[in-house]
Amino acid sequence: MKIPFSPPDIGEAEIEEVVAALKSGWITTGPKTKELERQVAQFCHTSKAVCLNSATAALELTLHQLGIGSGDEVITCAYTYTASASVVCHVGAKLVLVDCQKDGYQMDYDALEAAITEKTKAVIPVDIAGVICDYDRIFEIVEKKKALFTPSDNKIQQALGRVAVVADAAHAFGARRHGKMCGEIADFTAFSFHAVKNFTTAEGGAVVWRDIDGIDNEEIYKNYMLLSLHGQSKDALAKTQLGAWEYDIVMPGYKCNMTDIMAGIGLAQMRRYPKLLMRRCNIIGQYDAVMENLPVQVLQHYGEDFASSGHLYLVRLEGKDEAYRNEFIRKMAELEVATNVHYKPLPMHTAYKKLGFDIKDYPNAYQMYHNEITLPLHTCLSDEEVEYVLDCFAKVLRG
Repeated sequence: MKIPFSPPDIGEAEIEEVVAALKSGWITTGPKTKELERQVAQFCHTSKAVCLNSATAALELTLHQLGIGSGDEVITCAYTYTASASVVCHVGAKLVLVDCQKDGYQMDYDALEAAITEKTKAVIPVDIAGVICDYDRIFEIVEKKKALFTPSDNKIQQALGRVAVVADAAHAFGARRHGKMCGEIADFTAFSFHAVKNFTTAEGGAVVWRDIDGIDNEEIYKNYMLLSLHGQSKDALAKTQLGAWEYDIVMPGYKCNMTDIMAGIGLAQMRRYPKLLMRRCNIIGQYDAVMENLPVQVLQHYGEDFASSGHLYLVRLEGKDEAYRNEFIRKMAELEVATNVHYKPLPMHTAYKKLGFDIKDYPNAYQMYHNEITLPLHTCLSDEEVEYVLDCFAKVLRG
């Protein structure tokens, strides 16, 4: 029995939507993309959403939206994928990394508080595996540090009057905390719709934001449109109106829009998504029931006041080291079960070493990483396949 790690769950509904887009003659950003934006905003309980070609673009354009650049600092966690941090470098700001919690994947909130300076303009918490961070604590910290904050001439910075909270929720589309949906909690929230995510458009992502006093949501939306389409004052759809060919380039923008082919996949996924989330919850329940009796630690996905999107199943092999974990992965592969590691901390990668980061300064991140293994968790898994994964895991653990 061969178990892939994270194949996309694509069915006839998605295929039909793509075919419809191809037959319509409109395959770039158009009506399907606009409809997906409407549905994403509705799903997240926000006023607006912008669909783009990746969560990375969503994060980077949000930093531009906030006017963040040279001379500014942005804080994120050392325990994450590079996209949470690389966007800070892209806009010319200084990247500041804080350690994760001892025995926890989320950032150390005390370390976050200590890291905020008069140059800090944003913090990027990471909702790893689909579990939403403690934003109550994060907002408490940025409010407490308001006296240090000096906004630039950016309208949103001035309206917030504090460090902006920009969630990297690449994993967390559909998660909830304290009765709120992921997307309506942080100031801005970026989602990934990449092929390996719960909800996919093949490539793709979206950004949503909370209403900000004194700021027009339509103005924010239009600025995202400018940033994502070369700074062009009209998109291709607007230019199809009679006599509306003329446009202006109002800024040297980027090119990271979503296409209607991608959005078609998303529209079909949206119809299926409640059941997909339920299936992930069911699989996690099966995993948890067996893991309770093994010498491992697993990430808690569901609690009294929160529900994960169930994106990744993270397991720590108690008392084991990096070499053992790597051999464990190899043995699972021999049994045809694909596994992974989430994540190798940023200070262990060449690019971040060159920026001066050293894993010795992030001991908690290394401790979480060195014996972590991620099991397959996707909606193409049958109950029989889940049982096989668990049998193989227990077999390899017994040696």
